[in-house]
Amino acid sequence: MGQYSTGKTTLIKYLLESDFPGGRIGPEPTTDRFISVMYGEREGVIPGNALIVDPKKPFRPLTKFGNAFLNRFQCSLVNSPVLKSISLIDTPGILSGEKQRIDRGYDFTGVLEWFAERVDRIVLLFDAHKLDISDEFRRSIEALRGHDDKIRIILNKADMVDHQQLMRVYGALMWSLGKILNTPEVARVYIGSYWDQPLRFDGNRRLFEDEEQDLFADLKSLPRNAALRKLTDLSKRARLAKAHAYIIGTLANEMPSLFGKEAKKQKLISELDLIFNQVQLQYQVSPGDFPDIRKMKMQLAIYDFSRFRTVNQGLLDVVDEMLATDIANLMALIPQEEASTMDKRIIEGGAFSVVSDKSTPFGYKRGEGIDAGAGDPEWVVAKKLTQYNEIFQALKPVKGKIMRTAAKTEMVKSKLPNTVLGKIYLLADVDEDGLLDAEEFALVMHLINVKLEGHDLPAELPSHLIPPSKRDLVAKEAV
Repeated sequence: MGQYSTGKTTLIKYLLESDFPGGRIGPEPTTDRFISVMYGEREGVIPGNALIVDPKKPFRPLTKFGNAFLNRFQCSLVNSPVLKSISLIDTPGILSGEKQRIDRGYDFTGVLEWFAERVDRIVLLFDAHKLDISDEFRRSIEALRGHDDKIRIILNKADMVDHQQLMRVYGALMWSLGKILNTPEVARVYIGSYWDQPLRFDGNRRLFEDEEQDLFADLKSLPRNAALRKLTDLSKRARLAKAHAYIIGTLANEMPSLFGKEAKKQKLISELDLIFNQVQLQYQVSPGDFPDIRKMKMQLAIYDFSRFRTVNQGLLDVVDEMLATDIANLMALIPQEEASTMDKRIIEGGAFSVVSDKSTPFGYKRGEGIDAGAGDPEWVVAKKLTQYNEIFQALKPVKGKIMRTAAKTEMVKSKLPNTVLGKIYLLADVDEDGLLDAEEFALVMHLINVKLEGHDLPAELPSHLIPPSKRDLVAKEAV
């Protein structure tokens, strides 16, 4: 979700690498409806009024938002392998300025709350050129409170500004979000340009690639952790239900039996914060399990308090038993569930296949760091072999090999930790004799440079880095 023209529909198209029915892209507010993008063998559109009567779809509760909303809701079926593992919801562009004064005809924030309770991830998009947060956008973000762990933020179209402007835009975004997201944790912001067009400023290309990898890794984790999140939501709802029962029971105890009911009701609503404190102290309820007090007051105003019932401790004991026993038993079944649904929990196709590409030179970090020289006929270390040989000879080798102390003296000049240097030494000592010959020493220097450039070291030495004189030895050991 996000304001209009921030790239919401374009992001979905980028993930699927295809258009979807009903998806329109333009600088004006083009998406005027909620679109559920789901998998289907035959592409097509299912209107909202048909969706709510389909028992195979989870949208029946949306009936409460009325016909005005259902006319602005549809399901787009797309034959994409990405959608076999996840479904996507495209939202209408949130309006700004005078446009936000026009009523949509349905409870927009209420619909957002409904979806926020049920989705696994909420992605907020911001345009690097348009950081203003309208009143409607502010209300929409506030409607997501209680689901902060699901929120991820994308600063889109970041290639349209240079590196200096991007730093300022990022700072302005974090400042604006800090006034809306009332959480002590820093929100995760992904910076990039999520479409298939050339970058205008490509000075931050590497940053965009790293951020894209992080974003896709986060999205790929959703199907894998689906069962665990469902159990987490179940226990969360149980705790919220307990807190609600205690609140209603306390209000029922405070009500008079005969006269002055309406006056007492108004007093209890006005002093609801005191009721919350009383419940917290009496029943040891966590502050995070209480509902929003403003919404609670609004909802209580229309209810008849005489119909409230006191706390039924027997029912609450059943809930406690469920949390203590049943949830634990279900948690033990999660590994079996994951093993039986392994194929469905892997997102394939679309941009996800491109991001994990290892077969072309355009894959992530292909030809960089430890992967440099892979597929080349020449040993990549040979490019600096003359330079490394001069250092090797200065260390006074004995019978073509240098001692460990001499190697250590040279290696510690890199200022890398001993744990890292030890790993490099073991990787380079291909013949495992504890000493280094000229090629192995050159490999040590190459691996040190790889680490100093910020790349990770492998657990095992890749085949293209094995010194030419040792490749036959390694091949024999493999046999």
